[in-house]
Amino acid sequence: MSNRAIINTAKAPQAIGTYSQAVKVGNTVYLSGQIALDPATMEVVSGGFEAQAVQVFENLKAVCEAAGGSMDEVVKVNLYLTDLSNFATVNEVMARYFNKPYPARAAVQVAALPKGVDFEAEAVMVIGD
Repeated sequence: MSNRAIINTAKAPQAIGTYSQAVKVGNTVYLSGQIALDPATMEVVSGGFEAQAVQVFENLKAVCEAAGGSMDEVVKVNLYLTDLSNFATVNEVMARYFNKPYPARAAVQVAALPKGVDFEAEAVMVIGD
C-alpha cells in the first residue's frame, strides 16, 4: 500500500502538462511550480510582475490548503524569475504570504518560463510535527 496521495484543487490552475498540482507522501507535500494563471480562466493575469507574483502565491496557497496545510507549514520555496531586477518586488509580495521564521529559499534567473510569464514558484510543505 502506497502512502502517496495526489493533491488537486479547482482553486488553483489545472496542470498544463504531465504533472500533478502536488504530491503528498506521509506528512510532506511537494507542490509543483505555479505560474500566474487565473484558475477560473486559465489565462495569465495582467498587471505586471507584482500581479503575477500575487497570483503565483495565491495558487500555492490554494494547493497548500487542498493538501490540508497552510503557507505557514511551507519549509522550502524555489523561485524562478526571468529578470532578477524583480527580486525586491518578489520579496515584498512573499512577505504577505509567509510569517517569520521564513522558509528556506532559492531564487534563480531563468531564460524563459511557460506561457511567457515572468515568475514561477514551487514549494515543499511539511504538515504537523
